[in-house]
Amino acid sequence: MKFDTIVSHAGLCSDEKTGSISTPIYQTATFRHVALGVSTGFDYTRTSNPTRKVLEDVIAKLEEGDGGFAFASGMASINAIIMMFSSNSHFIISDDLYGGTYRIFEKNFKQFGIEASFIDTTNINEIKNNIRQNTKAIFIETPSNPIMKITDLEEVNKIAKQNNLIFIVDNTFMTPALQKPIKFGADIVIHSGTKYLAGHNDVLCGFIVTRTKELSEKIGFIQNSIGGVLSPMDSFLTLRGIKTLSIRIERQEKNAIKIVEFLQNHKNIKEVFYPGIKNYSGYEINKKQSLGFGGMISFKVKDSILVEKIINNVKVISFAESLGGVESLITFPMKQTHADIPDEIKQKIGITDDLLRLSVGIEDDRDLIEDLNNVLS
Repeated sequence: MKFDTIVSHAGLCSDEKTGSISTPIYQTATFRHVALGVSTGFDYTRTSNPTRKVLEDVIAKLEEGDGGFAFASGMASINAIIMMFSSNSHFIISDDLYGGTYRIFEKNFKQFGIEASFIDTTNINEIKNNIRQNTKAIFIETPSNPIMKITDLEEVNKIAKQNNLIFIVDNTFMTPALQKPIKFGADIVIHSGTKYLAGHNDVLCGFIVTRTKELSEKIGFIQNSIGGVLSPMDSFLTLRGIKTLSIRIERQEKNAIKIVEFLQNHKNIKEVFYPGIKNYSGYEINKKQSLGFGGMISFKVKDSILVEKIINNVKVISFAESLGGVESLITFPMKQTHADIPDEIKQKIGITDDLLRLSVGIEDDRDLIEDLNNVLS
């Protein structure tokens, strides 16, 4: 079955007794047992819930993994992954990535002996040079957030397998509609499902997809024991969002390409970061491992004074954090999504006071370009 059919049929007729087209919301905390020692397969919603299970099976199928696990947020998913590792474990992590991921390693888990080296994972030699005796995993974003750097999944997988490391990929920006890291060797895929998968800026959720049964068992144990699971109602809403994933991504990418062309030719734009630009660093790698370029754009204005003018005066685009919804959102990474990253690191990787990040929605591209033109002129 083709991808577009799988997403449009997400949760279709999952209730075999009634034939319901939509998966029902099993808004229950517990389940009645048929008899002593006899279970329906569902005992307690923290462990498993029929609505959530349908969603988890869908995301596993979309990413072509062994198991899928739905959490209350993307950060809860990352928390669960880190909990697989013991004290004194070392991670190699993309230096350009979501600020919340940096924060959880440096502010939450560092005190428990989890070490992290934040490096340029587009540089394969730099990855090799940072492997230590206690290195346990490589954790990357590609494209990265917000500079849109592209890491070669196949090359990183070679290093991971040669050194017996767990290979983890945050696939939030691309989604399985455009990129499937497990096909390139990734052991674990993460999503902030709040973004493109749910797609409507109305649900907070996160996902983990595992490549092997062994990893599925480990994540399943952690999910049940820490209990940061997705609610039945939010599982239902995310299933509904996934049904339109393909057509949303297609429209968002088309809009993004037109906006990139506009920005590249505007006198007040200094630099545009988008993997679909033909002379862009990583363009060929992205083409090799992805079916498209996505709907995320970052750009630098020639004068940082323009930043405030832009974010305070856009009308069609909303000034808000998050991304991936049907509505276009603009964000100031330096003060918002990446505020917890130290200034010296932000400067090093290019998160400066002239950088804005744009999540392109499904509006008419002419309205979006007019909105940007009005605030840039």
